[in-house]
Amino acid sequence: MGNVMSYSGLTTKIRAMQAKLLTQRDYESLANLGSVPEAIEYLKEKPAYVRYVEQMDISLYHRGNMEKILYQSLFDDYTRIFRFAGIEQKKFLKIYWKRYEIDLINYCLRIVFNHYDVPFDIEYKKEFFDKYSQISIDRLATSRSVEELIDNLKGTEYYAPLMALQDAKDVTLFDYDLALDLYYFTTMWRKSRRILKGDERKMYIRDFGTKIDLLNIQWIYRAKKYYNMLPPDIYSLTIPIHYRLSVESFKNLVETPTLDEFEKRMEDTYYARRYEELSGKTLEGVYKECLEQLYLSDRRRDPYSIAMINSYLFLKEEEINKLTTALECIRYGLSSRETLAYLGGVIQ
Repeated sequence: MGNVMSYSGLTTKIRAMQAKLLTQRDYESLANLGSVPEAIEYLKEKPAYVRYVEQMDISLYHRGNMEKILYQSLFDDYTRIFRFAGIEQKKFLKIYWKRYEIDLINYCLRIVFNHYDVPFDIEYKKEFFDKYSQISIDRLATSRSVEELIDNLKGTEYYAPLMALQDAKDVTLFDYDLALDLYYFTTMWRKSRRILKGDERKMYIRDFGTKIDLLNIQWIYRAKKYYNMLPPDIYSLTIPIHYRLSVESFKNLVETPTLDEFEKRMEDTYYARRYEELSGKTLEGVYKECLEQLYLSDRRRDPYSIAMINSYLFLKEEEINKLTTALECIRYGLSSRETLAYLGGVIQ
């Protein structure tokens, strides 16, 4: 399993980075703080964030600037991993970076689509995107319309899937987001499977296939519960890849007429036991917890493999999501119990 020689340095580096991740006790301490400045001061004690927070003036202690710092920490971690990676590992990391490119494009689309009278606040990403990305931050920042934004993506792989919507009628922001998401998942499924070999390839197929299945289940449920969407419309927003959610099971979930019937159909799927074990969680909570269990299991079983990269980046991204949520909860004066519930995805 794995390749000790090719992963020894990288695994040692990631283990050192893992030691800096926040613990459950840290989140409990944050949840008990009374203001955002107090929470930010608390992060000054944490090795992963102290360097960035100390550079901030107290007048800048608000969510927007904190999100920049959190993502700079993530991108710095990615840079450290990339620096220690071998040739094959760097190929995987370059494909992984696509998720950050998609996030950036989605952010820019929201600004120009909704005609927000705010500047493009993406300069802090420029250093990292200049290193790892095909996307030009400078070009995107000049976009003043959806058409101009798409034109500024010419020469990148994202130009074609977005251009395909240009001639369609009544295109919404959701349509652009969906086109990018579908492109991302199908590309990651295809390209990563070609790059990885042997046990790493099997591991990736299991993890990413599970991720796609769980996302499809989540999207089907939301489409039915919140939007009363019909089956043809639901099919159009799901990822056209099936792993352990068979085509028949997938079809049954999409075409159930009620949520009660959806729950019954879920009992016939591979994921029924997992849902039962994680009862009391939101669908998003189930999704994240299932993936975390998979990634950590992979890491324990084979620490000298792609599992170290996958698990660490997943945990770091989740840490940033939790910190952003915690800061928002503190800002609105939620109790520590309410804040921790939001962080854990528990239904109250």
